[in-house]
Amino acid sequence: MIKIYIKTIIISMFFISQLGAQTANSGVLTIMPNTQFATVSDFNNSISGNVLNDGNFIVYSDFNNDGIVRYTEANNGTTFFTGTTAQNIDGRSVSDFQNIVFDNLSSLVPFHLYTKISVGKQVDFKSGIVDAATYNGKVIFKEKATHIDVSNLSFVDGQVEKRGVALFEFPVGDDLFFRPSFHGVGTDANNVYVTQYFLDNAGSTRPYTSKEGIILTIDEVEYWNTTQDLGSEKIVLSLSLDPATTPAAFFVTDPNKKLSIVRWDTALAKWVDEGGITSNPNISGSYSKLVTSQVRGYGIFTIAIVNKPDINPNLDIVVNNAISPNGDGINDSFLIEGINKYPDNRVEIYNRWGVKVYDARSYNESDNMFTGYSDGRVTVNKGAKLPTGTYFYVLKYSNGRDGIESSGYLYINNQ
Repeated sequence: MIKIYIKTIIISMFFISQLGAQTANSGVLTIMPNTQFATVSDFNNSISGNVLNDGNFIVYSDFNNDGIVRYTEANNGTTFFTGTTAQNIDGRSVSDFQNIVFDNLSSLVPFHLYTKISVGKQVDFKSGIVDAATYNGKVIFKEKATHIDVSNLSFVDGQVEKRGVALFEFPVGDDLFFRPSFHGVGTDANNVYVTQYFLDNAGSTRPYTSKEGIILTIDEVEYWNTTQDLGSEKIVLSLSLDPATTPAAFFVTDPNKKLSIVRWDTALAKWVDEGGITSNPNISGSYSKLVTSQVRGYGIFTIAIVNKPDINPNLDIVVNNAISPNGDGINDSFLIEGINKYPDNRVEIYNRWGVKVYDARSYNESDNMFTGYSDGRVTVNKGAKLPTGTYFYVLKYSNGRDGIESSGYLYINNQ
């Protein structure tokens, strides 16, 4: 038998003209673990209402919260938005959910988000796009929050906020296209980032003709707006390419050109090159490529085709871009020729998702080198052999006068 524990609760059922029934809570509603509470009619939590969901809360119609919606960390409360018509999610207060399941097949965009909602554990995007852009809403993912099942059929069209340091795929898109960006991990637990994807032209306020000389062609049909609301760290950013939205020219291989992330620099009033390496995610999904780079600022980002930089044979630093750590003594480590001249240095290596897998100071050509294994300082376990694929390195060093920073790709072949 299903039981619901209700403490000091006032639930009233009333009819408003032709609008139908409404469930109103102005007291304390507690949904205990392993129990279920469902509202077929609209649910309204008033200013004095306090909902504690540690069980299953099924919302079949509109949801409004002007009071408190919360959960107990040790339990696994889940709120299901699973209507048969469009559902409005509204209220003057931020609703704090532990788990959310979006599952509404009534239309392609059934969820109208007028407010801020936060999630502490997981969002399951089963079906239905969440429209936050039209209604000025926002979905907030706390530090440990994740999501599953995101696709062209279900994502957030609008702002997504991520708090904390964990690697995160922003489940954003526009129109009917899921177009994620990825942020790498950091060290500041107070980090707060907000991202929104636009299937739109930004040239009216950020002219594409105003750009650095290295930039040849800018993607003029889409962009991401990424801000850092709290924190001070640089991020490793990955942007996705999708043949359904990204122009065909960005999928053409040219030995003299490459893809790069570009950012509109407001102070300079032009698009600037942030660098980048291109990789194949090798996963099932709507996007087929990623461009990754550690970016210097925040704001409007998109993808561009740029000239490959000229290789100067007189440079005293030479980076070998491939290793095969199989123990045969040939290319077993990441060799940076000439780095011994600059002991004040730092080498960081990231995977295609922006996860840092290696970080070393005073890198050299003999006993402090990357050999294809994680150093265990971040999310990848210490001593774990890294899989075959394309990685991204950042090299920083001082020549005694200036600080120099360069980046590029590193290919690991374990076959």
